[in-house]
Amino acid sequence: MQPHLSWDLVEDVRQMLAFPFMVNALRAGTLVAVVAGAIGWVMVLRRQSFAGHTLAVVGFPGAAAAIWLGVATGWGYYGACIASALVIAALPPSARRGGLGGFGEESAVIGTVQAFALACGFLFVSLYHGFLSGLTNLLFGTISGVTGTQVQVLLLAALPCLVVLAVLGRPLLFASIDPDLAGARGVPVRLVGALFLLMLAVAAAGTSQITGSLLVFALLVTPAATAHRLTARPALGVGLSVGFALVASWVGMTVAFYSPYPIGFWVTTVTFAGYLLATGWRLAADRVGQRRRPGSAVASAAARGMPA
Repeated sequence: MQPHLSWDLVEDVRQMLAFPFMVNALRAGTLVAVVAGAIGWVMVLRRQSFAGHTLAVVGFPGAAAAIWLGVATGWGYYGACIASALVIAALPPSARRGGLGGFGEESAVIGTVQAFALACGFLFVSLYHGFLSGLTNLLFGTISGVTGTQVQVLLLAALPCLVVLAVLGRPLLFASIDPDLAGARGVPVRLVGALFLLMLAVAAAGTSQITGSLLVFALLVTPAATAHRLTARPALGVGLSVGFALVASWVGMTVAFYSPYPIGFWVTTVTFAGYLLATGWRLAADRVGQRRRPGSAVASAAARGMPA
């Protein structure tokens, strides 16, 4: 029997939390949202969204291979994402810094990795001769299959990821804004970039287990892009990104529990709506600022007794 929302929201939440799988899902979603929001903000700043998308997509063949081999899907997600991050990090500096071939070469290599990973994913699905009912869940996410063990694995992966991000915060921000100057000041730009890709892989692998491999951007990119629309301050931006990701995760899971549609759709809808609102607010604020600047110039000129 499908539960239905009522006007008594407290009772609705109490009813939802009566199911252990929903408690696990909310715990997992909270961990994933915090990591994805923080890592995603830096990813958008570094303009590595395509790399993040690829790392998310390769989680699918990793999970499919894990099912084929009879092991937990989490091992497949993390193994495939981390291996792909190491491949991307091994690109020569010319491809990573915009030298000859520049970002075009980097994008070509990343796209090649993505295409090969998807092909391997469908190969593993075809090799698995059992009843694979969770294929849609691997691609678009689910809340019904989150276990207590998965929550523990997500916690063990999230804590060191956030610690490393905090330790590397200043050099990572410096290398993201001006890598040439950062390198001249002694920052190991390539090592910092490689460590960030590993953190991005962990975030993508964890998020894939909630939203599915094809909708990772719902938590990894959209909240971060929304935060970038609202502020350029790093600390405030990261906080907003994490906050937006948490709201999207909680609201998406709640609505998914009371509807027959997958969580990936609802999380994506919430984050996309937030991005549209932030974009509209930014456009309105820019227009107001443009209208005020000419008036301010006239007033200033009049105060100095000069023609505007």
